[in-house]
Amino acid sequence: MVVKRIGFWPRTVVAVAKPILNVVTQRDWQRMDRIPTTGGVIIAANHMSEFDPLVVAHFVYDSGRWPQFLAKSTLFKVPVLGSLIKAVRQIPVERGTVDASKALDAAIAAVRRGDGVIIYPEGTTPKKGDLWPQRGKTGIARVFLATGAPVIPVVSWGAQQIFDPRERKVHLRYRAPVTVVAGDEIDLSRWKGAEPTAANLYAITDEIMLVLRQMVGEIRGETPPPAPSSAGRRSSNTADLVVSSDRVDSGELVVSTDLADTSGSGTSGEVGKDVASDASGDEGDDAVDPAARADAP
Repeated sequence: MVVKRIGFWPRTVVAVAKPILNVVTQRDWQRMDRIPTTGGVIIAANHMSEFDPLVVAHFVYDSGRWPQFLAKSTLFKVPVLGSLIKAVRQIPVERGTVDASKALDAAIAAVRRGDGVIIYPEGTTPKKGDLWPQRGKTGIARVFLATGAPVIPVVSWGAQQIFDPRERKVHLRYRAPVTVVAGDEIDLSRWKGAEPTAANLYAITDEIMLVLRQMVGEIRGETPPPAPSSAGRRSSNTADLVVSSDRVDSGELVVSTDLADTSGSGTSGEVGKDVASDASGDEGDDAVDPAARADAP
């Protein structure tokens, strides 16, 4: 399916990138029709290689949506490249700072106006182990609670053959097999309109990560190991509250490689600790600057 009315520069990037990806990868696209072609949508994806954003973006573009990344702000300062990134409608993210909250605001605004958002809940690639989806961070749950948009799971496997995050090495090869599969909308109805408390954010994130792990297991033909909770060493409170949310219609697609949870609200302010790790890609439970919690939405 062709994405319409994307403009000259996006069309130019597609004309350059797609032929290269067609040579580098041998694609197995499955259930692409699960991605709505119009309306606000949140796409949750597993993240096991720095190369998989290109693979997932290719898949999503072929489904009829435009992949718009939340990119590191430093890229926008590179001569020529920065101008090109802006021309193809990418969004700068100040990772690891109070301004990282603007990435979450931008994602929510995009979904509310009918665009789509692809989020990697893990926020970073694994640096060891068997590349199973790890603990999710709660930015994706906050976008869901703020918009009420459907959450569609998309999983990929094979990009690690081109760039393995455990080795930090590129292995260029001809037509490396990559598989991308979209799933049915994740049933989050029990949290529809819930307050963004720490308990609710962690529960929603765990539900999303469970689906991703099961789908990755199906691609790999293996049983996933036990899933780590998104709460980690944090609060285990399980209270449920309710607020209103918005639905949306029509638009583009935003792809986020490191979308942060940028709120300090929630049980004991524990959710605020995800700000630094989500925005920077770090995996620890480092405490965030109190100012970031105070300024978060």
